[in-house]
Amino acid sequence: MYHQTRTEHTQRTMDNKFNFKSIKKQFAARVKPSEAIYAAEDRSFVKYGERNDFPNYLIDLYNNSSIHSTCVNAIVDGIVGEGLTADPEFVLDNANPEESWNEVFRKLALDYKLYGGYAFEVVYSKSRNRVAAVYHIDFSWLRAKEMNYRGKIEGYYISDEWAERSSFYSPQATKSTPYLPCYNPAKAQEEPKQIYVYRPYAPGQKYYPLPDYVGALRVIDLDEEVDNFHLNNIRNGLAPSLSITTFTNADPDQRQAIESMLREQYAGTDNAGNLLYMDLDDPANAPVITPIPQNGADGYYTTLSDMVTQKILTAHRITSPMILGIKTAGQLGGREETIDAYLLLVNTVIRPFQQELLASIEDMLEMMHPEQGDITVGVQQLKLYADGEEETDVVTSIDANAGEDAELEGQIEEADKEAADLQDGIINIPA
Repeated sequence: MYHQTRTEHTQRTMDNKFNFKSIKKQFAARVKPSEAIYAAEDRSFVKYGERNDFPNYLIDLYNNSSIHSTCVNAIVDGIVGEGLTADPEFVLDNANPEESWNEVFRKLALDYKLYGGYAFEVVYSKSRNRVAAVYHIDFSWLRAKEMNYRGKIEGYYISDEWAERSSFYSPQATKSTPYLPCYNPAKAQEEPKQIYVYRPYAPGQKYYPLPDYVGALRVIDLDEEVDNFHLNNIRNGLAPSLSITTFTNADPDQRQAIESMLREQYAGTDNAGNLLYMDLDDPANAPVITPIPQNGADGYYTTLSDMVTQKILTAHRITSPMILGIKTAGQLGGREETIDAYLLLVNTVIRPFQQELLASIEDMLEMMHPEQGDITVGVQQLKLYADGEEETDVVTSIDANAGEDAELEGQIEEADKEAADLQDGIINIPA
């Protein structure tokens, strides 16, 4: 079949003295969470996504979809709760010289929700008999080393410049790319720095986890495009509403000047309501300005936006938008319905996240403070309402028993009572 070339098409239109300009947006291919190995002698690693940019794609969705980012932030806030509590309490003071365990905990919680996994660097003491410090590592910086013959990942390459390693050449890990072996206390003597990586099982994934909302990635992408549609409709208000035809037979430079003048004078919200003034040497040269009927796209995109919002909430397992402060038109229910929906979210979504994170933190604390024996760490849950009368709830790791749970809750209730008594004493000080 014969295909007309761009040059032939341009020549034909010029011969007919007809010039038409259309601008088409090129859409990038959808990012896929695939895995492929880049072989580079002894520094082979596994790409994180088809183009080694899947975590960057997740970050872009998080930064550009308002509903999605709100869901992620709300769940992370629920995971962090009122903060960590432990027995003894002082073990939470320092994860490393710069950060407390509560600060590291929030970073790990965000990574876990956003990427489906988390990681931190483990630094041993000089004697190698205990852990001296723990540092959070951004999960998007990790690239796994190829599995050994036993099917085990021996370590990870760490860099924040994977995006700059263009797909036009092999982005193998260079000798300057930092590398950390996987966490193994038995090898502390020869490996004073290791990396602890939590990556739950995901079907079809051998190296990297998937976020729990992975089934809604296209819908979240669509949410960004819906917002982009409305934004461009406002910014380029001239484009979809008018057709302007001129009869000057202008050359390309002249057409560009006319187009720029029209956009500068009449496009966008700042120029709304302006008068259109033209000064011509001959009425025959007057441009033809034809209104373009609206196709109802605004209403279509409004309906689409409602559908997208519901699908994103479903992907995050949020049963009621009221939890996020989103009021749905015609929705009945109030405080009780919101509390029920929030408790469902806590028990089915937030609590499992917390238990996995707490198990990892407990392992590190016991390595940092071996003299303390078994250490139990918990998270004090948030109360949905500030005046809530529900009892104090503390979540511990899946390894903690009921007695340790109750002991931590008792400590918190006692501390709350002391704080309340102190506050009453301050308020009731006689003048």
